[in-house]
Amino acid sequence: MNTRIIAWYIGISLLLVSALMAVSGFIAFMTEGDESRIPLLYGTVITFITGLFPLIFVRNRREELRFKEGNCIVVGSWLFACLFGMIPYLMYSNEFTPMNALFESVSGFTTTGASILNDIEALPRGLQFWRISTAWAGGVGIVTLFSMIISHGRARSVLSGAELSDIALQSFSGQKSVFFANRMLITYLSLTVITFFSLKLTGMAWFDSATNAMSACSTCGFCPRNASIASYANPAAEIVLTIAMIASGINFGILFLTFVKGSHRSLFKSEAIRLFLVLVFAAICAVTIDLMIHDRQSFGHALRHASFQVASISTTTGFATQDTTKWPSLSIAILIMCSLVCGCSGSTSGGIKIDRVLLALKGIRKKVGLSLNPRLVQVIKVDGIIRPYEQVSDAFGYIFCYLFIVAIGAAINIAFGLDLSTGITASIACVGNVGPGFGEVGSMSNYAAVPGVIKFTSMLEMLVGRLEIFPVLYLFRSMSQRDL
Repeated sequence: MNTRIIAWYIGISLLLVSALMAVSGFIAFMTEGDESRIPLLYGTVITFITGLFPLIFVRNRREELRFKEGNCIVVGSWLFACLFGMIPYLMYSNEFTPMNALFESVSGFTTTGASILNDIEALPRGLQFWRISTAWAGGVGIVTLFSMIISHGRARSVLSGAELSDIALQSFSGQKSVFFANRMLITYLSLTVITFFSLKLTGMAWFDSATNAMSACSTCGFCPRNASIASYANPAAEIVLTIAMIASGINFGILFLTFVKGSHRSLFKSEAIRLFLVLVFAAICAVTIDLMIHDRQSFGHALRHASFQVASISTTTGFATQDTTKWPSLSIAILIMCSLVCGCSGSTSGGIKIDRVLLALKGIRKKVGLSLNPRLVQVIKVDGIIRPYEQVSDAFGYIFCYLFIVAIGAAINIAFGLDLSTGITASIACVGNVGPGFGEVGSMSNYAAVPGVIKFTSMLEMLVGRLEIFPVLYLFRSMSQRDL
């Protein structure tokens, strides 16, 4: 294992973090009386100097990267970004103990959106922008961002391939990871800009438009207001954000082909996207009816909140317009199911991903068919392309690992004092990078009061979920074989 080249690329990721921190610092300096100027300045300097060291002392950076190095760079970049991302919070103090500062940083970079802040609006504007910036960088992927800038040829391909999941590339006709990463970044930037201007047209202030657009497109759910999107009481903004969240839960490569290349058939040609949109529509209808019957809401009111909350949870964004913990049991159950499956691969959404569920369902159908007729010749096709059984097996393996981690996390949460509802849904929300759960960590609550042990295990769940499990397992396997 070439540790020097790993250190060099991790250094580059820290330089990217310092650049985002510097932008936040600039906003702080432009805002009169902003108390986050010094924390952001010191954070920028410390992160920049630390990231610069490997670049100075590692000369042979053009050595060929292997998958093992690429995987270590991906996992290491995320870990170090989270660690250095906590510096401005820690220096600002107030609600930010060391544990809370790290929690907020990890939650941001992994686009989970879970928070320990009781008074978000008390944060200075510079620190609020930094909070959203971590989510926006994490949405597209830290390594993907810097690999587009500094890497060439095989190095870029290895890095992009290590950070992007196989299922994302399979759903885009198996194109090379570097091409998919380029298209994903272009789509991500375009979607953020379009959402920003659309929110401005609804009457939202420029800072709120920018931060909410960045948060919606990264499917994080950080909002500069304590009551989340409910505080704006702006139906037009809710419609814009609903569309932005659903778009951000769709494979960005397909969106690129549809809206940039003009291939309008690409969007609905994808079986995974069709299934995702059908399930979202069905969930909205079911929740709307349930709210009308059991919560006595009018049709318009029920449809408005059902559409927003289903879009928010099914894309792992976590924005809120109502306290969903007070909703009827059926609506809560539907939202929990939405927070497990979530959006499409190749998007900024977390969760299991609808593509894996689709493969697993087709694998089950094939198994049942062969049991009834062993002579039956049956292949598994997705979007007209035959998928080898290894891909189906990978989907089953991922779903098993995912649910196993959720179960372990839930057991720890309950063992350390959370009630059953809170413990289970908090684990689902952290592994799936959803943010809000139910019970004590609902849509209008936060994680401030949970014990430190649970905050620590929740951070691990966030990171494992954002990295889609296997890169972490690969790293542990490499360490166990003493390749390091």
